[in-house]
Amino acid sequence: MGHLDHATFGWLTPALSYAMACVGAALGLRCTVRALDATGRSRRNWLLTAASAIGTGIWTMHFVAMLGFGVTGSDIRYDVPLTILSLVVAMAVVGVGVFAVGYGRDRVRSLLIGGLTTGVGVASMHYLGMAALRLHGEVSFDPVLVGLSVLIAVVAATAALWAALNIHSPAAVAVASLVMGAAVSSMHYTGMFAVRVDVVPSSATLPGATVMQFIFPLAVGLGSYLFITSAFVALSPTARERAAYASAGRLTEPDERAVDVAPPGFHTARTARTPLN
Repeated sequence: MGHLDHATFGWLTPALSYAMACVGAALGLRCTVRALDATGRSRRNWLLTAASAIGTGIWTMHFVAMLGFGVTGSDIRYDVPLTILSLVVAMAVVGVGVFAVGYGRDRVRSLLIGGLTTGVGVASMHYLGMAALRLHGEVSFDPVLVGLSVLIAVVAATAALWAALNIHSPAAVAVASLVMGAAVSSMHYTGMFAVRVDVVPSSATLPGATVMQFIFPLAVGLGSYLFITSAFVALSPTARERAAYASAGRLTEPDERAVDVAPPGFHTARTARTPLN
């Protein structure tokens, strides 16, 4: 069996992957909170942004962590279509869960459906990403640890959606995102500890792309998307702030009806200049 190294660059990739998971979770939670305060097209757009943020954050976390993954005795390549499919699945399935919470009438049922769907989406993304691995040997998984990783994903997703429904202050969302990031990272490394590789030495060229050819540029691009979107969300006014601005604008408008309700015998400056016969 080949020796697996989950941190070939030391603590760099685990720490960076955790940071990406936290950013994605924080952005997704903030967008979901905004969506619950909005209606119509605005709610839909916020939910779409939340799904893309959470899905992108989880995917980026996974593959940033995979930058530090190595197997003694074999090179590693990644199947490009499967890797892209894992990203699409992450955003699509997370989107189903987020929309279930955003539009559900029964909060408890919506939370359970959304948490289960989102958690399964997170786990599906992880194992699709692992299926994209190409190396000299056979990859197998410990079923107990696989089941535990799926359970962690479902619990983490349910907790995150509960936070979106019940926590609204930025400080509380920040704490919830740190917890969510830790849960997603725990799910990832639990799934990675389930991996077993039987290396078969070979000089044949592996199909697929290397980490630096494909994974690294895509992870950098998606990470940039997360930070730019975070800045946009942070700077855009909330529904309450817009309502406050509108109310302030109405209060500063001159009331031209004041003359119409003047008491009898009251003369304005204009009527005072009118000559009397």
